[in-house]
Amino acid sequence: MAAFMAFFDGSTTTWRASSAVVTSAITDLWAEVETDPTRRSEACAFSWSFCTNEGPGEVFLPEDETGLYLDAALADSAQLACLLRRLMPDAVDLVFCDEGYNFDVRVGPGATAAELIAEVDAQL
Repeated sequence: MAAFMAFFDGSTTTWRASSAVVTSAITDLWAEVETDPTRRSEACAFSWSFCTNEGPGEVFLPEDETGLYLDAALADSAQLACLLRRLMPDAVDLVFCDEGYNFDVRVGPGATAAELIAEVDAQL
């Protein structure tokens, strides 16, 4: 379903990624974002669709709200992982990886998409 993931361990915090807050943040990045609140599965309780210079993308919020599934280009997915990081408490660990766990990057507070991409490249 998703090429990339940005997630955190929900047992370590009560904070959750709310669809309303994520929607506001995504539309700050890209004005033309379509939202879909239809629950399709545990992995897709809310979704967003968009198109950037990198191509089309979709983001899925799982039912437990502990991250994002990212079906988008690496550059857009890294940007979305950084967006989620900005919304989160600093003490919560965020992991960015691909669907095959070929890389596993910790997203620290203040991380940039360029830094994430460089770390991904270093692990591949």
